[in-house]
Amino acid sequence: MMFITSASVLLSLSLTSVISEVVDFNECSEFFFKGQSPVIPGVIENSRSQDNRYKTICQTYKNKYRFGTLYDTTNKIPVFSAYKFTSKNRIKRPHLKWMGEPQLEPPSDEMVVPYENQATDEDYNQSETQKHWVNRGHLFPCCHAVDAGTARSTFTYTNIVPQKISFNGGSWNRMELKTVEVMSEDCRDKLDQNKILAHVLTGAVPGNSKLNERVNIPSFMWMTFCCYKSSTSSWSSQAYWAPNQDEEINNVTISEISLERLQELLSIEWLNITQLFTNSCTDKLNNSTPLKVD
Repeated sequence: MMFITSASVLLSLSLTSVISEVVDFNECSEFFFKGQSPVIPGVIENSRSQDNRYKTICQTYKNKYRFGTLYDTTNKIPVFSAYKFTSKNRIKRPHLKWMGEPQLEPPSDEMVVPYENQATDEDYNQSETQKHWVNRGHLFPCCHAVDAGTARSTFTYTNIVPQKISFNGGSWNRMELKTVEVMSEDCRDKLDQNKILAHVLTGAVPGNSKLNERVNIPSFMWMTFCCYKSSTSSWSSQAYWAPNQDEEINNVTISEISLERLQELLSIEWLNITQLFTNSCTDKLNNSTPLKVD
């Protein structure tokens, strides 16, 4: 673990904090397929950030790595969170304070609120949330967590984005729960097929508006997973894409698409995504089969 400066200790007094490690993803490569993070030219390559605004965080809770996050300190939202899905056990949603990451903040002799590089309670609690009708939307959802400690670790401001309330609690939540069943049924550890294993990436595309003039409100949300499908003895992937819109006003549809199509959409709407999963979620190129959600 990294040492905390006295300034970081002062900062943590204003917001419950989780002490993670702002290091390259090689330190927590287990959360990425084949141990390799996505490749986004100019943003992240070889599991290392290529721009100081983007921080690679090995999310730590109770001295254990739980998942990885690429965090955009300018937009104050994560680009993506990466984690392993290994159990269909439903973990009860914990009731606790949201946590911040003091190591993202520059050294200071004074306590600074709000934080310079990340969102805080103040951003989500003020009346501006009513204007946009958004709440805290997880990237790594606690319903995908393997145990209570991992579920608690997802409640950090470096793992959430402003998500439209009706969308977050509506079709997006239904997709999160449905993929629990899909991955539990179809995804196995290739080395031990009695075990469930899928590598998951969930992310957000920055939009054109901000919460309290500080925190970017995403225009789109996306999720994809890669796993070994024992029934076909092959690597398989599936992806999901949807606009971050109010479902009470708009007819929001979550598109079930291929990994390749997701990369195309991300490149069109945001940045050139060279690779989300190593070799496009295969042992060999162009050898994947999609998993279907009924």
